[in-house]
Formats: sequence, structure tokens, C-alpha cells
Amino acid sequence: MTQQIRLALVGCGNMAQHHLRTILKQQDTTQIVALCDPSSASLERSAQRFAEAGLEPPPFWSNIDSLLSDLPGELDAAFIITPHAMHHDQAVACMEAGLDVLLEKPMAMNAAEARSLIDTRDRTGRLMVVAFQGSLSPEVRIGVQLLRSGELGRLLTIQATIWQNWRSATTGAWRQNPTLSGGGFMFDSGAHLLNTVADLAGEPFVQVAGWFDQRDTPVDILAAAVGRLESGAFVTINGCGDTIKSCDSDIRVFCTEGILQTGVWGGYLNVQRQGETQLQPIACPPSLGAWQQFLAVRTGQMANPCPPEVGLRMAQLWDALQASAAQGGQPVTIN
Repeated sequence: MTQQIRLALVGCGNMAQHHLRTILKQQDTTQIVALCDPSSASLERSAQRFAEAGLEPPPFWSNIDSLLSDLPGELDAAFIITPHAMHHDQAVACMEAGLDVLLEKPMAMNAAEARSLIDTRDRTGRLMVVAFQGSLSPEVRIGVQLLRSGELGRLLTIQATIWQNWRSATTGAWRQNPTLSGGGFMFDSGAHLLNTVADLAGEPFVQVAGWFDQRDTPVDILAAAVGRLESGAFVTINGCGDTIKSCDSDIRVFCTEGILQTGVWGGYLNVQRQGETQLQPIACPPSLGAWQQFLAVRTGQMANPCPPEVGLRMAQLWDALQASAAQGGQPVTIN
């Protein structure tokens, strides 16, 4: 029998509820030992998820420092699903306590924090995976393999769009508080777009230009950007966080011998090769999401597709987009 991983769930808000449902379907591999959140309402919601699964809820903690000091040697990993500004310090604390970490996106508020997390990973020797569902999905991993194999020819351009009723859905929430969130739609849901595009591209951005519209909020709601990759290929990005009730995306990679289409979270993969008249679906294995893929990395079944270097790559791109938008769309070079 496979030994269960002893997990602490740090953060029990809306996104954590989604992850919790899938983790509770993996009881053969995972034992949730502790829940941590300052909100009693969020902890009660989490307890209800356990009741629905026919399980007793684990003990609750209101802060991560108390949790780590109370459970020395009793945890193997932490899944951190908290406001963005808390990610760095909480991930450092967990790795220094000897835990492997699955960390929700965006990994860090900026490139400096991202480098600090890489240093902590190296110093402690712990595993760290960033929970970008796209890069962890079978669809994006297979898409990357197709692109790297040369089967679709040379990369020419990437066109990527994400849309959601994000503005209305996050009104009054921490996601529109820049101190906690570090940005708006393009740093939250849009972080998946930036990361998946960079993953599919497989080469550095060297220059970007971007524009933001806050739509009478404290954070970016609409975003448009253009970029140039090291090879000279072009990237166009569009983010609309103030549309009808919806949440979806479309990424198309145009190459000399084919076109690849997927979503920022994976979910589907279509390819059209030279001589074909339309996109054709590519069969991909099913997935239970980020936690299942984290376990596959932790047990050596797959290489880590989302190490903290991926978080640094996304943070550098975000820093450059912010700098360009602050200058009215002036191009910014990424070193």
C-alpha cells in the first residue's frame, strides 16, 4: 500500500475549496492533517467538504507559525492557497520546517521574491512546485512535446486571450486590494495565461509592451500586450476581466507546419497540420489536477514542470508589463 502524504492545507478560501474537493478524491495517497486559515467561516466550509466525503475534519489553526511549531515531524507537505502577498513568507517557513511545497500562482509578487524562493529551495533541498494548472496539465505537457519535437515546424507567432467576469466577481475582495494581490485580472487569472504562453514558447521574452485599464478599480481589469521572443517570434496577449459571466481562454500557436490550440489551464488540445482543413483533437490522459501532478513529481513519476524558476520567469514578464504600462506602452527589454 502506498504511504499517505501528510498534508497541511494553508488557506481555505474559494480556490482552496476547489482543490480540497479533488484532494479528498485521493485519500489513498493523501491524508490532510491540518487546515490553516484566519477565517472561521472558511474553516467551517472546509469542514463541510470533509463531511460530504464521510470524513472527520482535521484540526484547525489560525496562523501558519503556530501550525508549524505545533506539528514538528508530523507533516510532509504544504499546499499554500493564500493571498498573493503571503506566498513568499509562508513558502519559506514551510520549506525551512522541512516540508515540500505546492504553491498557488502567482508564486511571488515580483522577481526579487521569486529569486528568494529559489535560494530557499536550494538551501533547504525541499521540493517546490508552482500550481499552474496549465503547465501541470497533460494537454500543455503534450503540446510542449509536439512543439519541441519540430513536428509543427518553426514557431512564428502566439495569440493568447483570457476572459472572465472577474471585476464583478472580486468586488470587495482581497483580489482588488493591490497590497494583498499585487495586481488585478492579469496577475490573477491572467497569471495562468502568461505562464502557459511562456511554457509553450519555450524561449525567453526579450521585449514587451503593455497597456492596462483599471475600469474604475484599484487594479488592472483589461490588458493588452505584445511581445517578442528570443527567436524573433511574436506574441499577442489580450485579457478582458469585465465581460459577461464566464471564464475561458484560447491560445493558438502558429508554426510553419501546423497550428496548436489549447487553454491557459489545459483542458483541451487541438492540432492542425499541413494539408488538414481544421483543428483535430489530441487524446490526452485524464488528470485530477494540481495535487495529483505534485504527487507524481514528488514520487519521481514525472519531472517537475513548474519549479520556482517558472515562477521567476512569470514574475519577470509581469514586472516588465507593469513597467511598460506605467510608461504608456513603451517597450521594455527583459534581460
